Parts: sequence; C-alpha cells; structure tokens
Amino acid sequence: MRIRSLRKARGWSLDNLAERAGISPSQLSRIETGHRRISLDQLTAISAALGKSLDELVESPDDSDVVIRPDRDETRGVTTWLLTRDNGPQGLTVAKMRLTDQAGGVTPDDLGVHPGRDWFTVLSGTVVLYLGERVIRVETGQAASFSTMTPHAMRSDRGPAEVLVILDHNGERSHLRT
Repeated sequence: MRIRSLRKARGWSLDNLAERAGISPSQLSRIETGHRRISLDQLTAISAALGKSLDELVESPDDSDVVIRPDRDETRGVTTWLLTRDNGPQGLTVAKMRLTDQAGGVTPDDLGVHPGRDWFTVLSGTVVLYLGERVIRVETGQAASFSTMTPHAMRSDRGPAEVLVILDHNGERSHLRT
C-alpha cells in the first residue's frame, strides 16, 4: 500500500513506475495489492525509482510492528497477546494468554479436539486443564504438553491465570481464531 500511495502522490500510473523499476505492470499490481511477495531485487528497484530509501519504503507508519496489543474475548474470558507474526519458526505460534473464565461448570461441549499438540507453561495463577475425563491442576512454574486429539479445555482456578502457549497451525486456528 505504501508503494501505491507513493506512486499516486507522484501522479504516476502503474505503467510509469513499472517501467522505471524494470518490472512488469502486472507484477507491480500484485505487489501493491499484497497478492505477491516482493523480492529484495524488486524492492531495491522500486525504492530507487521512487527516490526513497529501503527504510522509508518498508517502515511502518505506526507502532503496530513493535507494540503487541491484546485481543480480548470477553465471552470466552481470554485475553491473548500474539507473540509471533506470520507463523513463527517451524509453523508454530507463541502467545501469552490471560484466562479469567473460572473453572467449574465445564461441559463436554466446552471440550475441543484438533490434530496436533499443545504446550503451555503457567506464568501466574493456576490453570485447570480438562483433558478427556481427567481434571489436572497446573500451577505457576509448571508446564503441560498433550495430544490435542484428546478433548481438552483450560480454565483459571480461583482468579486470573496467565500462560505462555506454543501451538501448531491447528492449535492456533482452534484456540486463537474462534
């Protein structure tokens, strides 16, 4: 979007910038719309054509590339800070979660399953892990790892709890994108 706005600010058409940068107009169009990843060679050519440094071209207009803001889900009693962006190492997602939904009253409908494994460590408070027929207390400083094909759910016990979770792609989709 930054490339498009700089191009338009100069009054250039897509064809004008593409010619100056030595790339095809269709490639430039896909780059501007986010439908194609930009290579370093293309980025360098576009920045030179626009008369901008690479830093100026890729810097974030705000602090969203630095500050991680919480995502609150009041109905589930969960606040999440997504610590990795665009799939972390080896396709894993790392997040901090604050659980305020209290243990108790968990029904079989509350338990989810999905392929893969989940891992979490409790940073503060106590988490009640419902794992199939088992109810397991995981306290501050302890960690848990389990197959997610076993029906499972997590709740806080007697007050908020904070956990650091590592999820594979299926876990991320199930736990963070509900």
